[in-house]
Amino acid sequence: MATDSNRLGDTTATETATRLVHRNINNTNSTVSNGEVTNRVEKHAEDLMQWKRHAERIKSKVLDQIQGQLSDLLDKALTESVQTFTQNGNHGNNYVTRDGTVTTTNNNDHSHRTHTEKDGKVFMDRRSILDDLFEINHIRTIYHMFISVLFLFIISTLAVDYIDQGRLVLEFDLLSYAFGKLHIVALAWLLMFSYTLAVPYYALALWGTLYHRSPVQGVLSVGAGLVLSVLQAVVLGILPVYVVFHYQLPPASRFIIILEQIRFLMKSYSFIRENVPVILKHKTKEGEGPRGEGPRGEGPRGEGPRGEGPRGEGPRGEGPRGEGPRFPTFSSYLYFLFAPTLIYRESYPRNPHIRWNYVGVTFAKILGCLFYGYFILVRLCIPVFMNDSNTPFSTRTLVLALFHATLPGMLLLLLAFFAFLHCWLNAFAEMLCFADRMFYKDWWNSTSFANYYRTWNVVVHDWLYYYGYRDFLWLSRRKFRTAAMLSVFAVSALVHEYVFTLGFGFFYPVMFCLFAFFGVAFNFTLNDKRKSPVWNIMMWTCLFIGQGVMVCLYCQEWYAQIHCPRTGDSFWELVTPRSWSCSN
Repeated sequence: MATDSNRLGDTTATETATRLVHRNINNTNSTVSNGEVTNRVEKHAEDLMQWKRHAERIKSKVLDQIQGQLSDLLDKALTESVQTFTQNGNHGNNYVTRDGTVTTTNNNDHSHRTHTEKDGKVFMDRRSILDDLFEINHIRTIYHMFISVLFLFIISTLAVDYIDQGRLVLEFDLLSYAFGKLHIVALAWLLMFSYTLAVPYYALALWGTLYHRSPVQGVLSVGAGLVLSVLQAVVLGILPVYVVFHYQLPPASRFIIILEQIRFLMKSYSFIRENVPVILKHKTKEGEGPRGEGPRGEGPRGEGPRGEGPRGEGPRGEGPRGEGPRFPTFSSYLYFLFAPTLIYRESYPRNPHIRWNYVGVTFAKILGCLFYGYFILVRLCIPVFMNDSNTPFSTRTLVLALFHATLPGMLLLLLAFFAFLHCWLNAFAEMLCFADRMFYKDWWNSTSFANYYRTWNVVVHDWLYYYGYRDFLWLSRRKFRTAAMLSVFAVSALVHEYVFTLGFGFFYPVMFCLFAFFGVAFNFTLNDKRKSPVWNIMMWTCLFIGQGVMVCLYCQEWYAQIHCPRTGDSFWELVTPRSWSCSN
């Protein structure tokens, strides 16, 4: 369509210029000389070429706007049409209606729960972007190029080992060290999972059963909240940290426990956050609403119905009037704990079968990414920073190491994205028949950091947006949008720094500074108003530099902690980076 429009624009402009030129020549033949005619023709031709260039610029802008609007319309049409067939009785699935409403159905108990976009995230059947892109030969070739680089790393490692030791050596001692003591990790994970599976679910069920019967509902709610908060702090807060330090776990094992700790906390919070409002809205007596309201399903006296569900039922998510609150099933909560999402729903759109071949290939890709990261560290990072640890800290040393670390840092970022956000989440989604695979968006096309933050990790962004940003606006009555955004950045920065501090075993607030200071600054300066491709180049340049800073500083501090161990346990001794003073 764009090619035809270009041809039509070129033809029209050329014909218009020709007609105007001939008309001017005919009008001036009888009154002016040939030289004057030539000058006028050239002047008119120049004016027409300027007009043509102007028209081309307008045409390009119009086509870009039309393309964007058509893309939005197609996305909306797909959203409205996804899984409409389940409306006719598919078990436990969501279907999307034309008004953006997702209805959860369960044919076993004929229950309904209506969910709209304004209530939170809407799940639908959609594939991951890379799965679609890898069907294009050109994109698949880029993927093959990355695989060929992995083979080059393997060949170079074998060649260097053969030259140095006279034999082929392909040892993975770094991986065996990093993932050591996995039996302790498994026991700690099992304990955290068992607690998250049982305590939040039955605590909510017990509170929900007693809430509408209790004469002191506020005291009951505060007491239940305090007890659950204490249990969460002990089991999901203190216990993982104790295991990490008491058993002196290696880095990868530490990261597994800490990331799972955060995942269980976020999942249990989402489960409680989504179900407590449903229980609070429940009506306990036939024909009688909560205090101060009119008959069943109505608002205050004189107002019309409010938020009723299907015929014969109470507000959305409740059972028939007069019955007890319908709690989420244990199986739905168990499914949610393994599902690749942090937003709880009673059910999700599901695929009809499992592609075990896809699961096997995806786990093989994860294993390949693990070895890829190993070779990047062994060939590009460890030799450089192990030697740099013996030189005094200086600006020159820091700058050279920083720019040396940009390439391995960016490769590690891409590997982490591909291994976790694409392969790991898609593998579990496939095994659970989870149909919504929008775990990320096309962040690589971002022209602003604001869009990059929204599209890099959609799973975490959704949780922060709905339970952080939107709830903050609701509490502040939508008066402090900037404060809401800053609070989300602060929470994200603190959690990232917490993960890196416990994972590496030392405090060096590089991640916190990148998030809390540079991230906030880039979010407001490189915002969505930046549309030129130049800003995409700027975004990638900043990512390269940021990853170089992280790899450089963390590697330097890692070896400084080895060569210059702490001599005391004072506060300043713990928070002062050793790489600033270590020169042995």
